[in-house]
Amino acid sequence: MSRAKCIMVQGTMSGAGKSLLCTALCRIFAQDGYRVAPFKSQNMALNSFVTRDGLEMGRAQVVQAQAAGMEPDVRMNPILLKPSSDVGSQVIVNGEVRGQMPAAAYFKLKKSLIPEILAAYDSLAEEVDIIVIEGAGSPAEINLKADDIVNMGLAKLVDAPVLLAGDIDRGGVFAQLYGTVELLEPAERARIKGLVINKFRGDAAILKPGLTMLEEKTHLPVLGVVPYLRVDIEDEDSLSSRLESNTAVKPLDAAILRLPHISNFTDFMPLEQHPLLSVRYVQSPRQLGAPDVVILPGTKNTIDDLLWLRQCGLEAAVQKLATSGTPVLGVCGGYQMLGETLADPEGTESGRSQTVRGLGLLPIQTVFTDAKHRTQDTATVTAPQLAGAVLTGYQIHTGRTAVQGVPFCRLADGSAEGCVKDNVAGTYLHGLFDTGELTEKLVQLLCSRKDISPASAPLLSMAEYRQQQFDLLADGVRRALDMNALYAAMGLEGRNTV
Repeated sequence: MSRAKCIMVQGTMSGAGKSLLCTALCRIFAQDGYRVAPFKSQNMALNSFVTRDGLEMGRAQVVQAQAAGMEPDVRMNPILLKPSSDVGSQVIVNGEVRGQMPAAAYFKLKKSLIPEILAAYDSLAEEVDIIVIEGAGSPAEINLKADDIVNMGLAKLVDAPVLLAGDIDRGGVFAQLYGTVELLEPAERARIKGLVINKFRGDAAILKPGLTMLEEKTHLPVLGVVPYLRVDIEDEDSLSSRLESNTAVKPLDAAILRLPHISNFTDFMPLEQHPLLSVRYVQSPRQLGAPDVVILPGTKNTIDDLLWLRQCGLEAAVQKLATSGTPVLGVCGGYQMLGETLADPEGTESGRSQTVRGLGLLPIQTVFTDAKHRTQDTATVTAPQLAGAVLTGYQIHTGRTAVQGVPFCRLADGSAEGCVKDNVAGTYLHGLFDTGELTEKLVQLLCSRKDISPASAPLLSMAEYRQQQFDLLADGVRRALDMNALYAAMGLEGRNTV
């Protein structure tokens, strides 16, 4: 088998839309009949996923793999950094935890990881036709270029042609693109095969004078102006605009606590699709108000975020709502918070040995250890009023929780998982709403409490919904980009079978 061709998408900044462009390209190439795999050598995000073989990777490459019709594989994201503070992260290499490191320590280590990055890439390159590579941040971060393993440094290692994308929605896109190109070395500039204007709203014809000047100054072609596409694709991290939603506008109000270290908030995307559910993220008791259901999400730093809840008054507000009968659901770290105690004897979770009290709403106790639990699971909910919902998801946590109460669900092997007490429930299962069955059960419960008739139209499963959104994204990007030039940059001919 011949080695895969590749294309790399770099951006002028974080949030320029690299992940979505890569997702679109994965879908387009797959539609055109190619076997496609995404790749990002180093990802920094709190949204992660567990593969079928129990390894951890960033969700951005999971979404891109789904768009390509591929099983998510840890080789697609060999290094994952999960920030645990402003100056440190948990470092995960090939799906396994290497340790907690301050930034300075990781910078000393990362060049030694190049052989593992290349091994992952080369292995993928033997199995597919095209690899779509995502950069990180900007290639013009000149203070970081000497040890770069994710932008031009990686492009050189794998001999990748590059698309450079700028975000016009934030303003200054011509300066973004021109300045980035000017700060690159001549050999790096030579790798750029074209520029892309991303997230444009309006009539692209008015950009023509600027595009002409940009091409003259950079000596690079503009390969497309991608419109601001209104598609619903999972977001990579806490820059997500969906976290800014804090107003209830539908009959049912679901309030999710926006924890400082919130992780895997993509768990709740399926709830947003229900016509009766308004999903909002709140950071204060005033914002919380009196919702129909309160959700405590996952977090990378459970104890610190629990203490934050206590200090800002949200803990007392949630306890008051729970006491009055409002349903409360905790997922992963949020589940741990709902318990009686959280013990960190070795300081593996919080950085120092301590035991703190939880919200006291569930009869559980959690002890944190170094070992991380990573599994994909199927389960059936046994909690009263939600019973019968079939779930597919995954667990990824370090705490071990002792449960004295009734389980929330049963895993496929018959073992108990999670806990429920009256109107409060908790589970370690991420992706619990993806099948749509738990969403329907929850909506029925909330409707019965407010004497509202549930919507009769059946919901799409999250898997079906994602496929629709991938096609919408691919259609919009295909129309905007010069795909013939893109294929030519890779040394391929476009098939254009769609």
